[in-house]
Amino acid sequence: MISVQNLYKLYRVGDETVRALDGVDFDIQEGEFCAIVGTSGSGKSTLLYMLAGLEKPSKGSICILNRRIEKLNEEQLVKFRRDHVGFIFQSFHLLATYNAIENTALPLCFKGMAKPVRIKHAKKMLKLVNLESHAKHLPSQLSGGQQQRVGIARALVANPKIIFADEPTGNLDSHTARDVLKLMRNIVKTQKKTLVMVTHDEELATYADRVFHIRDGKITNIIVNEHIDGDESE
Repeated sequence: MISVQNLYKLYRVGDETVRALDGVDFDIQEGEFCAIVGTSGSGKSTLLYMLAGLEKPSKGSICILNRRIEKLNEEQLVKFRRDHVGFIFQSFHLLATYNAIENTALPLCFKGMAKPVRIKHAKKMLKLVNLESHAKHLPSQLSGGQQQRVGIARALVANPKIIFADEPTGNLDSHTARDVLKLMRNIVKTQKKTLVMVTHDEELATYADRVFHIRDGKITNIIVNEHIDGDESE
C-alpha cells in the first residue's frame, strides 16, 4: 500500500542544514494500522505530511497505490487525496454552523454527489461511530470525544483506502482517547482500511499493529504489537 525509500527532507536555518528526515525506509501493507511515534521535533509530522503529499521530499521516493506521490503536481495530488485519502485531525476541524451529519457529508460535496446521496452516506458513517442519535447536533453541543467521532466519520465517508491521523487524540482526556483509539482500530479492521497515525503517546501506539519510532529524522526501531483477533479492546 505504501512504500517509502531513502526519504530526506532538508531545511536551511541560517548557515545550518537541518535534516527533518534523514534517510527513512519502510513499507506499510494494506489493512495495517501503523503508528509513527516520536517527541516534538523528531520528524514524525513532517513524515506524515510527506505521505499525504502536503510537502515534497528533498530526496527519495514515496509510492502509494503504485503512484509516485512526490512526482505528482498539485492538481494531481488534490485528485489523489480526494479519491483515496481521509484525514483525522487533532483539532477536529468541524464547521461550527454545520451539524454532525452536514460535517460528515462535507467531503462528498467535492465529489459532486447530490444532497440526498450525501446524507444517506453520512448517516451510515455516523451509525458506524455510534453517533446516529446526534446527527442534528452542532459541534458546540458535542463533547470532545463525540466531535472526534464525527471527524472519524467524515474521514471515512468518501470510502478512502488510506486514513492519515495527526495526533487524533491530542485534545482528549486519557479515557476518551482510549475509547477513540479502540473505535479507530475496530473500524480499520472491519472496513479494511489502512491507517497511519502520528502520536507522541507510547500507550496509544499500542493500539496499532506496528509502531515506527522516529528520532532526529530516522526510524530507530519498529515494534510489532500482538492483538487478540475479535477483541479490539485488548
